[in-house]
Parts: sequence; structure tokens; C-alpha cells
Amino acid sequence: MQYYEQAATVSTPWVRLDPERGLLELVGESYPANSFEFYRPIVQWLGDFLQSNRADVRMELELSYVNTGSIKSMLDLFDLLEEAHQEGRSVQVVWKYDSRNPRALETAEEFSDEISFSFEVLDTHMS
Repeated sequence: MQYYEQAATVSTPWVRLDPERGLLELVGESYPANSFEFYRPIVQWLGDFLQSNRADVRMELELSYVNTGSIKSMLDLFDLLEEAHQEGRSVQVVWKYDSRNPRALETAEEFSDEISFSFEVLDTHMS
């Protein structure tokens, strides 16, 4: 497994995939012109990671905006994590959001309703 990092753009999040830590991170906004193309290597990496070892996996998200196409790709990631969890693997998702952005909280809550593994939603806004 290779370490993978991709810089953020105006319409895509910063991505870090760290196999040594079992960590997948996405930070920023996600509304690429072609969500499938953008997320394909991320979904492939996660699938390969989950098949290659039994290590714990943690996904950290801090996405202030996610478009419909990105939501479908995010669901693909969550499906892989759900399958790993059902097989007994430790899976954790932490979704960070700014409470000044209620849509980000709504998005996180919508995702958390669909899964059975650990899904924590944290407010990063400092009062």
C-alpha cells in the first residue's frame, strides 16, 4: 500500500491516505466536475487497504460542502467501511464541522444514520 496525498483545489478536498496509520482524510469542499473520477482512486485505495490487511481504519472528514455526485462516492466509501465493520474490523469515522455551517452538520447526520460503526460528529468552531 502506498501513501497518497492530493492537494485541495477550489472544488475538491485535500486528501491523505496513510496505510501505516490506517487513516483516510478529506478536508475542504467537494464538488468536482466529475465526482466519480475524483473519488475513484480513493475508493480503490480503501478497498485495497481493507483487503490487504486486518488493521484498524479511521476516516476523518472536514467537508464544508458536498455535492450530490460526491455524496454517491462517499456512500461507496462508507459501504466499504460498513462491510469491514461487519467482518469484525475496528472502523471509526470522525466528521468535523463548523457549527456556523448547519448544512455540514446535516450532511454528517444524514451519513451517520446509514451506518452501524463508530461515527463521531465534532464541532470545530471555537466560541
